[in-house]
Amino acid sequence: MKEVRELFKNQQFILVLVLAAMIAFFTFKNPIFFTNDVFANIVSDWAPVVLMAVGQTYVIISGGIDLSVGSTVGLSGIAAAFAMRAMTQHSVNQDLTLAVGTLIALAVGIAIGLVNAFLINKARIVPFVATLATLGAARGLCIVTTGGGPVGEGPQKGFKYSVAWLGPFNTPALMVVVIVIVAGLFMHKAKFGRYNYAIGSNTFAARGAGINVKRHLTKVYVLSGALSGLAGMYFYIRLGSGSPSSGASGELMAIAAVVIGGTSLAGGTGRMSGTVIGALILTTVTSGLIIIGVAPNWKDVVVAVLIAGAVFTQGLRTWTKD
Repeated sequence: MKEVRELFKNQQFILVLVLAAMIAFFTFKNPIFFTNDVFANIVSDWAPVVLMAVGQTYVIISGGIDLSVGSTVGLSGIAAAFAMRAMTQHSVNQDLTLAVGTLIALAVGIAIGLVNAFLINKARIVPFVATLATLGAARGLCIVTTGGGPVGEGPQKGFKYSVAWLGPFNTPALMVVVIVIVAGLFMHKAKFGRYNYAIGSNTFAARGAGINVKRHLTKVYVLSGALSGLAGMYFYIRLGSGSPSSGASGELMAIAAVVIGGTSLAGGTGRMSGTVIGALILTTVTSGLIIIGVAPNWKDVVVAVLIAGAVFTQGLRTWTKD
């Protein structure tokens, strides 16, 4: 009996139960939900969200926050789209074009991460304000450079990679899984992850222990930007174009996945597995609501309720311990 009680205190176990209950509910309301095609769509929605959320997990555990991830997705996808369109017009090999586009999207994400780190470490602007500024700047650049429309006419071979071939997984989604596993191992097994927890728990103590806090935070924000850049490329492969709307509300989804997964907004605690399940819960409920006939406009309301519920649960657990 004691083992059962301990099991129900485990955050990840509770999240898995919630996910299973959601799948059962949506399947009961509409049996089409429990099909490979629907699961493939959920995985395709999950992949970019979890990329943003993994970077956000590192940032939040370190005691910060990154509001620029959604805009980074849009800008990186657009930059890659412009480059790939030019290469396609010059009849460059499609695989090479996609590889170059991926590198450009990654570079844009890294650049935005460096700007965030500079504003936080050098200009001494709090992370909320610093990343809010880059959110606005990147979103504005998305509109200015595209006129508000999508940028296409790139390599058509990208659609081939977006087709599921291993159950609900396509090739880019499998790559995302590998990235998430590596990021999780670094978080929980490597010195980099230990430094991250130490800084989030007590920055002063971490600095006293010899950790270069500014350098570490620079790496964390660059990592967040890089993963968001890859998410922008993922959107391009899936949609066949770079769009200013790609990544819209991405910061909300990323933060929601992290918080639902059990990571404290105060920093210092959290697990990557929780973030992965949290992102899966978000994309499952989004697809499920559409399939049972709920208007898509309700998605943000549901996400907000899930965030509030997760934060309340964290507070309740803290009060119980006290």
